[in-house]
Amino acid sequence: MWKIYEHKKLVKQLQSLPVEIRKRYEKWKDIVILSGPEGLKRIRGFNDEALTGNWQGFRSSRLNIQYRIIYKIKGESFYVQVEKVTAHDYRRK
Repeated sequence: MWKIYEHKKLVKQLQSLPVEIRKRYEKWKDIVILSGPEGLKRIRGFNDEALTGNWQGFRSSRLNIQYRIIYKIKGESFYVQVEKVTAHDYRRK
């Protein structure tokens, strides 16, 4: 099983998101916990992909047409760090 660690700012950020996005995020977490990032690749709707530029080393999954999850896989220890859920704004702040 995979473990998901959420950035400390993420909890506050999730509260301000639409309910639909929060539900989709919970589904995303369930998939990652059970089958890891490989499970995300099997579901086309998430469009899981590696990021480049300032976000080199991170990955992105689509929650809907606008919102994305930015996360990083830490080594082989079944550890996923969720950095933020963003409205398709990849600028690093």
